[in-house]
Amino acid sequence: PVITGYLGSGKTTLLNNLLKNSEGKRIAVIENEFGAIDIDSELITDKQNIDGGDTVIMLNNGCLCCTVRSDLINMLLELCSPPRRNNIDHVVIETTGLANPSPIISTFFVEEMLANLARLDGLVTVVDSKHVMLHLDEEKPDDAVNECLQQ
Repeated sequence: PVITGYLGSGKTTLLNNLLKNSEGKRIAVIENEFGAIDIDSELITDKQNIDGGDTVIMLNNGCLCCTVRSDLINMLLELCSPPRRNNIDHVVIETTGLANPSPIISTFFVEEMLANLARLDGLVTVVDSKHVMLHLDEEKPDDAVNECLQQ
């Protein structure tokens, strides 16, 4: 699945819960960091190696929904092809809190080679119910985008 949500909504907390309660499933995580500093992968608490490779794969040179989409495709193709495919039960993609998930979702259907190897089985949008209205109603300057509203 793809896990998305606004900054601070609890995406990494959900991911940690998923990894801790995986019931023996081998889960590879593609973690998208927008900035140069990797924060979220350090917060993921249940890391294990899959076939000698990293469980958490960082794509931190841009947003998955735009500049690193080709990196995402290449990474998914690598994970879904032998020999790695035999050692992974699921791939979870956690987007940055600024990402529009639509291009990520369409990647699974538009890229023919990927569509033959992998299936998107869900999109989970995490919402901080205590603060969501505050973010949605936040006044922004005319040239600024309310990212929470856009998501």
